[in-house]
Amino acid sequence: MTARYLGIELGSTRIKACLVGEGGETIATGSHAWENRLEDGLWTYSLDEVHAGLRAAYADLVANLGEAPATFDAIGVSAMMHGYLAFDAAGELLVPFRTWRNTNTGPAAAELSDALGANIPLRWSIAHLHQAVLDREPHVSRIASITTLAGYVHRLLTGRDVLGVGDASGMFPIDPATGDYDARLLGIAQERLAAAGAPFRAAELLPEVLPAGADAGELTVEGAALLDASGALQPGIPVAPPEGDAGTGMVATNAVRPRTANVSAGTSIFAMVVLEGALAEPSPDIDVVTTPDGSPVAMVHCNNGSSELGAWAGVLQEFAAAIGATASSDEIFAALLGGALDAKGEGVYAYNLLSGEPIVGTQEGRPLVVRTPGSRLSLAALGRAQLFSVFAALTIGMRELSAQDVALDTVVAHGGLFRTGGVAQRALAAALDAPVAVGETASEGGAWGIALLAAYRHAVAGGETRSLPDWLDGAVFADAAVTTVAPDASEVADYAAYLDAWQAGLAIEHAAIASLTEGDRA
Repeated sequence: MTARYLGIELGSTRIKACLVGEGGETIATGSHAWENRLEDGLWTYSLDEVHAGLRAAYADLVANLGEAPATFDAIGVSAMMHGYLAFDAAGELLVPFRTWRNTNTGPAAAELSDALGANIPLRWSIAHLHQAVLDREPHVSRIASITTLAGYVHRLLTGRDVLGVGDASGMFPIDPATGDYDARLLGIAQERLAAAGAPFRAAELLPEVLPAGADAGELTVEGAALLDASGALQPGIPVAPPEGDAGTGMVATNAVRPRTANVSAGTSIFAMVVLEGALAEPSPDIDVVTTPDGSPVAMVHCNNGSSELGAWAGVLQEFAAAIGATASSDEIFAALLGGALDAKGEGVYAYNLLSGEPIVGTQEGRPLVVRTPGSRLSLAALGRAQLFSVFAALTIGMRELSAQDVALDTVVAHGGLFRTGGVAQRALAAALDAPVAVGETASEGGAWGIALLAAYRHAVAGGETRSLPDWLDGAVFADAAVTTVAPDASEVADYAAYLDAWQAGLAIEHAAIASLTEGDRA
C-alpha cells in the first residue's frame, strides 16, 4: 500500500485534517469550524472544544476518504503558535487557554525585552507566564508545566511533553548553536521571575525541544481513541514533533532556506523571512523564531488578518440568500474582490482590527469602515478597502526588515484568501513591492505542511540523511506548479497612497477605542 501521512492543524477558525501520499499529494481532507471567544477580557477556546473538534475533523476526513484507516505511516499535529496553557502536577488546566490574540502582557513583555536585549512579543508564552507572576494570579503557585496548543494536543496523542523547535521558539528564544532554549537568556528571565515572586524555575516548566525529523513518540491507545471514536485507528503510529502554524506555513510554501520568505493570511497574517544571520538590532515589530529545522527566522506577525474581510463576505452571502439567490463563498469573494484593484482613489478605507494590534499601537480592536467626503462607495471600493487593510499592518512591519537590509529572493503566499482569481496575490505584490508566488497548494495551508513534516519524520526514521530543505526540494516540490506575479508600478503607487491615508486615519481607531467601551457595544 502507498505510504500515507496524516497532518492535523488547529487553526483560528478551522481544525483541518489532511492525508497525503508519498510525494505530498493530497488524498483526502476533513475539517471542523470553530471560533475563539472573548471571556473576561481574554480570547480563549475551551479544551472540550479542542477534543470535540479533533474528533470532528478526523471523522470528516474518514467520511471523505470512504474508509476508516487502522494506521498511517506517521502523524503530525500543528496549531496556532504562542499563547499560554498552564497545568498543575496532575495535568489539570489551571486557567482557560490564553491564545496568541491577547494583548494583556504589555508590562511583562516590556520588562523581559529590556532585560534580555531581545524582542519578547506580547503573545509569547514566556510573556504570559511572567505577566501572571506580576499580576500575582493565584494559579501561579500550582504551575507544573506550560505548553502551546500543539504541544497540548501532542501530549494527548502520545503522552510526550515535547515541541518542535519552531513552535518552541514562540515560547522562549532559541539558541541557534544548540537548537534549544537559550540558556543565558533563560537565566536572565529566571532572575526577573524570581524577583517578581515566582516559586518555580522556568526551565523546568518548558517542553523538550526537538528538530524536524526527530522521534517525538508514538500514538497511544488513549490518543487513538481521542481521534477516532469508532475504534478503527490503532496505536503505535510514529508522530512528528508538534509544530506551530508559522513552521507549517514555511514547509507548505517550501520557504525554509535562507533568503526565502512566505506570507500566511488567515485570522492573523504574518510574514516569515529566513535569515542569513542575526538581525542588526532587535525591533518590537519583529520576532526572531526558527524554521522547523532550527534556522533563524524574522517574523512579522499581525493579530488581524482576513477575518473582517470574511465577515463582509458573509453579509453579502446573507443578502444573496435574502433575495432568493444562491452563491458559494468563492463566488461571493470573486464578486467582492473582482474589481478591487481597479477602484483607485475612491476614498474608502477599512480598519480590520478586531483585536489589539501591537504594530500600530492598539491594545484593543474596533473594526471600522470610513470614507472621505465626496468618496464613492461601491462594491469594488469596499472590496479594495477591505483587501488592502488585510496587508496594512504587515507592510508597516516589513519596512523594518527593509531598513535592516534583510535580503530575500522570493515571497510565497498561502491561505484561502489567495484562491480568488489572483487578486490578493497582486495586492500583496503591490504591498511588498516584490514578486509573490502562489503554488497550487496555497489553500491547503498548515495541515498539509504538518503532514509533510510527518512524512519527513518517517523518512528520517528510514535512514533519510538530507536536510529538511533538500528533502522538500527533492521529494515534494521538484515538479510543483507555481504562479508568480511581479508588482505593477501603478498598483504599488495606489497601495502606497492607501497605506499613507490608512496610517493617518489610525487616529480614528484610537478615538473609537477610547470612547467605545465593551459596555457601550453591548
